[in-house]
Amino acid sequence: MKETILVVDDDAEIIELMKDFLEIENYNVLTAFNGEQALSIVNKQEVDCILLDVMMPGESGFTICKKVREVKDVPILFLSAKEDPTDKIRGLSVGGDDYIVKTATPGEIVARIKAVRRRSGQQKPGHSFNGLTIDYLSREVHKHGRKVSLTSKEFDLLSLLSRHPHQVFTHDQIIQLIWGEHYSDPHTVRVFIARIREKIEETPSQPRWILTVWGVGYKFAEGA
Repeated sequence: MKETILVVDDDAEIIELMKDFLEIENYNVLTAFNGEQALSIVNKQEVDCILLDVMMPGESGFTICKKVREVKDVPILFLSAKEDPTDKIRGLSVGGDDYIVKTATPGEIVARIKAVRRRSGQQKPGHSFNGLTIDYLSREVHKHGRKVSLTSKEFDLLSLLSRHPHQVFTHDQIIQLIWGEHYSDPHTVRVFIARIREKIEETPSQPRWILTVWGVGYKFAEGA
């Protein structure tokens, strides 16, 4: 059965170009020109992946991503004209699986869709990482089948890191994405990382999942 890709962009030329390339790769392609149309499609039928423009009339792609994440865990790739690193981090923090600048060729975009689909397939069902299971929709975490009780912010931080294994997030990026740009307590991240490790790691002083990158920040490893 063909996989279905939803392409959301207010530029008709980009939609037609991506539709052509994706259909050549044997995907079924649905299209939407704004967030409202995209949400209507997502709510009515199953899609396997969403290619989502960031800047559109009405609600932005970031807002649409958040709304999709409330009901489904479909892979989402942002497509943007902006190369601003802050936008990329924001896109990943709201639940995006990749962030592509529109200078990329259609072939590269298709390749990155395939890569995200492969990673998505590897992590499902249950988003399990060698004994640690994270359900982003129900916001529940289980370790070896037993539920782990996390606060809302603890889950947000674990979710940010685990959705992007091996990507390093700095202290400042984590503060901005989880607590907001006006929050300034430099000890907060270390405290929350320590709390999460106490709850999910077998040996918090020798973590398997949340690793420290000295002098930079933290990253999520997939366990040993």
